[in-house]
This record gives sequence, C-alpha cells and structure tokens, in this order.
Amino acid sequence: MDRIQITPDVSLSRLVYGMWRLSDDENTAPEHVRAKIDACLDQGITTMDQADIYGGYMAEEVLGNALTPALRDKIEIITKCDIVAPVGRHSAARVKYYDTSRAHIVASVEQSLRLMKTDVIDLLLIHRPDPLMDPHETGATLDELVASGKVRSVGVSNFRPWDWSLLQSAMSTPLATNQIEISLAANEAFTNGDIAFLQKNGIAPMAWSPLGGGSLFFDTKHADLRTTLSRVANEQGVDETAVAIAWLLAHPARILPVLGTNNLDRIALISDAARVTLDRETWFELYTHAIGHEVA
Repeated sequence: MDRIQITPDVSLSRLVYGMWRLSDDENTAPEHVRAKIDACLDQGITTMDQADIYGGYMAEEVLGNALTPALRDKIEIITKCDIVAPVGRHSAARVKYYDTSRAHIVASVEQSLRLMKTDVIDLLLIHRPDPLMDPHETGATLDELVASGKVRSVGVSNFRPWDWSLLQSAMSTPLATNQIEISLAANEAFTNGDIAFLQKNGIAPMAWSPLGGGSLFFDTKHADLRTTLSRVANEQGVDETAVAIAWLLAHPARILPVLGTNNLDRIALISDAARVTLDRETWFELYTHAIGHEVA
C-alpha cells in the first residue's frame, strides 16, 4: 500500500478506513472492531478516520474500547472537532452549530484522547468552516496542541481555499490536509479551484464519500456511468467500487479516499482499487459520464 507523507513526522496509508458508522453496527464488541482493523492492516491500510460527532458522539469510544497498546502502535488516528449537534453529550444544545473557540477545541481533544484511550491524535481536523471563527484564537490553539504533543498534525475538512488561507495566516504550524467531498458523483472540486489550490500548495487532499454515498450504484442518472464502471471492472477483475476509487487515485493531486463499511467482506476488498490502472482516455470516459456531457 502506498503512503502519503503529510508532514515530516506523519504519513498516512493512501486508502483510509472511515469509521463514521462504526457505532451503528449491530455488533460493536471490541473483538469485532479489532477484526475490522485487522482486515485493514492485512492490506496495508493503517489510517483510521474518526470524528467526535460520529455515531452521535459514540464512535470514538467504540474504537477506544477495541484498542490495545500494540494495536494502537500499528495505526494512525484521524479525528475532527467543532460540530456541536443536539445529540449525545451535547443534547442540551438548542441548535446545531460550530465552535472553533479555544475552550471547545481543547475540551474536544481531551475527550477524544480519553475515549480512544490514546495519548496522541495523529491528525486533528477542524470539521467545518465556522463563520464565527477567530483565526488567531483557533490558529494559536492548534499550534499549542501540536507543541504539547497531544496532536501530531492538524488540518481542516470542508474548507474552501479562502477559509484555509485565513486560518493558515494565523498559524505557525502548516495545515496538513483538507478533507473534502470528492467522487465521480461530486466532482466539482476538480473545476472549482479546491483541488488546484491544494496542488499548488503541495497538499494531498482527503476525499470523503468517495462513492457518492452509494448514489453511483443506484441513482438512475448514473446509468451510463455504471455501464462503463462495470466494463472496466470486468476487464480488470475487480468490482465497480474499486474502479470508482481508482479514478480518484489516478489523479496527480495524491487524493486519499476515505472508505467506510461495517461489512468485513467489503473491507477486505478496499485495496483492490490500488491495483486498477486507468489510462487517460478511460479516466475521461468516466468523467464524461459523471458530468453528463463531453468536455468542451
């Protein structure tokens, strides 16, 4: 499995296991969660993507209950903070909102460390742009967390280039990545400047929902795209999902797709995407079907 060096001290596996629905599984026993992680490790997938809000603020604890010191040493943990939703430990909130204040970020990190039974987060992301963000306060807090050793690297999620630039202008620590929605179904980042901005700055983007939330495989508007995905999959001895992920891997931006499933058989197939090869014409064939017309 290829790896991407996001900072001098932190590298991530090119394919990332997403734990958004980890606590939604009917079986959250530690041994079952460990089986999922082991299935990832067998393929060289070492990076686990979490967020404090996942599972109604329960998913981090499900992961923490499964981790042993030896297993923790084999993986990188990503988590996120700043979304306050009226569920779980924030059930008293009157409305869903974002909080990038120092007090909230520090409290979230301490909670994440405790729930996941670890003394360090490999990559902490600000989950959503906050219209009330004070970049100096937020930036200084992220710098302090890295200096403290509680967080190895920091980045953002769902930020536009101007949001990134504002926060980075108030920091001494380089932001390491932006986790954004990228897929054949959500391909705007290739033309709206999001990916170009990251490439210009030498930043590898992460892609959430890289299969379009499954819409690639059930939405009628993607019928022609599915036909091509199926043809390429048959030619290369994989399934259609592997081809859709390989389409992202083929881009020179060094995209890191985040794939989430609770099915052990599906987890075992994640790395199939890494053995798919797409020439330029096939890449554009898929893109043409995705946007619904030929390129200009």
